[in-house]
Amino acid sequence: MKMDFLDPVNAEGMLEKTDAAIALDFLLAIKNSIRNYAFAVTETASPEVRDTLYRQLEQALDLHEEASKLMMNKGWLYPYDVGKQVELDLKSAAMALDIAEMTLFPVDTDRQGMMATPDK
Repeated sequence: MKMDFLDPVNAEGMLEKTDAAIALDFLLAIKNSIRNYAFAVTETASPEVRDTLYRQLEQALDLHEEASKLMMNKGWLYPYDVGKQVELDLKSAAMALDIAEMTLFPVDTDRQGMMATPDK
């Protein structure tokens, strides 16, 4: 029996996994912005622009700290425990493979205006 993943009852537990994935993507975007700001600070000749970029770099560093702490508190990131981080990464990779094999969109998606809701 194929599961209908458009039905919310079959997506139980996915919210936290989705939050973790979004948080990781956000953290990677922050890291990228930090690298770009640092590069830009060293390339500008204008003291005013350099000061502005430096302030933005500091804000990006603060945001990185905040996002990292949130992820560590939630158990989504283990920067000080490589073993736990590798275990988490392997689970995430396995989940990504499982999702890739799912039939996310069944042939019959006609709900005639109705959306199923979980009993919980």
